[in-house]
Amino acid sequence: MTLISESKIHLSLSNALFSYGFVSTNADSSLFFCATSTHCTYVLVYVDEILIMGSSNNYVSQLIVGLNSLFALKDLGRVNYFLGIHVTHTTNGFHLSQKKYLQDFICRAKMQGDKKIATPMNATLKLSNYGSDPVQDATFYRSIVGALQYAAITRPNIAYCVNKVAQFMHNPLTSHWIVVKRILRYLAGTLDHGIHMQKSFHFTLEAFSDADWASNPEDRWSTTGFCVYFGGNLIGWQSKKQTNISWSSIEAEFRSLASVVTELTWIQSLLRELHVSLRAPPTVWCDNLSSVMLASNLVLHARTRHIEIDLYFVRDKVLHHQLLVKHVPALDLVANCLTKPVSCNRFSDLKDKLTVVSLSTLSLRGPVKE
Repeated sequence: MTLISESKIHLSLSNALFSYGFVSTNADSSLFFCATSTHCTYVLVYVDEILIMGSSNNYVSQLIVGLNSLFALKDLGRVNYFLGIHVTHTTNGFHLSQKKYLQDFICRAKMQGDKKIATPMNATLKLSNYGSDPVQDATFYRSIVGALQYAAITRPNIAYCVNKVAQFMHNPLTSHWIVVKRILRYLAGTLDHGIHMQKSFHFTLEAFSDADWASNPEDRWSTTGFCVYFGGNLIGWQSKKQTNISWSSIEAEFRSLASVVTELTWIQSLLRELHVSLRAPPTVWCDNLSSVMLASNLVLHARTRHIEIDLYFVRDKVLHHQLLVKHVPALDLVANCLTKPVSCNRFSDLKDKLTVVSLSTLSLRGPVKE
């Protein structure tokens, strides 16, 4: 009954927005927008939370009044929290963090007084399904790791280590719990860290792709990692175990390349619907020179036959000038920390490039003047 009720409410809200001239995007059915010669307004709906933004304060106010006459709304004013994410307005944008959320589950794990640490994972650590005793409370392990997965929404720099500990949900061991506690110790010392999104006047789309070939010591599956920037702001990332065994590092890298191109294709589709034009084709940076050359090489080799679909998918984008694939030195590859644990200094450098910063280092913006 609850699902039917929520479905009816969403349908009623959708119809109300349609009557105001809004359209729903095909790329994301929860996002509505209305673009006219005088304003652009966007409405994001998630269950019972609605986020409204636009270029005209007057139109946004009129829309809220109109919707309030149809539904029981509570106007909370300028956004401060949305889906548990704390939004802090800075002089040049927004800072997104989850301080209260982190504090809650760190307290639940009874680790708020533990010594803080500079990195969430040891750079030389290899996790295994064997080697230590099972944890005493597997349900509690799954609960904390599940909370960490949501925390990674504003902390992309922990995406890799959270992905690793999440792979042992079925049979968590003491060695895995030790890694989880290290992640919690790192978060406890960086509670006010989060993604800083700044104003940008150049609409450019670029991504960094990486893979760690055969990195899992037990099944030799590889790890995919990528991050996507729009106008210099981080808008998407992934750290994921690949679903197929790769015969070579080139294959692992190219599978990662295909994953990020898929993400870019979806983002481009969304931007087109929102009438946002890119100044140039998206650029994907990869540190594997063979993969870069393979993206534009029309010759198929026997060793690449098993990834032929990925090859054609990426190559078609390149040949039609919808995408650029370029080489970048491994030292400058931002996605490096999404595929493997790195040293303390390297982690700090990549964290900055992922635009994860402390709120204390930013200048805050005062109340909005009406």
